[in-house]
Amino acid sequence: MWKCGVCGYIHNGEEAPEKCPKCGAPKEKFVQLTEEQAALIVKSLRTNDLHMQFSHLMDKIAAICEEGIELNLDPGCVSLFKKGKEECGVLKNICKAEIATHVAKNKW
Repeated sequence: MWKCGVCGYIHNGEEAPEKCPKCGAPKEKFVQLTEEQAALIVKSLRTNDLHMQFSHLMDKIAAICEEGIELNLDPGCVSLFKKGKEECGVLKNICKAEIATHVAKNKW
């Protein structure tokens, strides 16, 4: 893997590209990442993907909870669905914060 020293674009390949596809910087501006750095990027990509899947599931669960609230069968059910919907929002925001932390630490 190669990283553009100007914009941070990551390139997979045996050699750096002739120019950065993102910012147009020349090949000389790329640095080859160590195996450790490349492995961290691969793990970070997978973790971020898992966060996105988790967030998507929270959306689905929140929709289920919303339907339960609308059905309004009894106070116990409504209370559970309201709590579930609220918790889904909290967990989704935690996922977003984790992804933002990864980006800030160049673990995108």
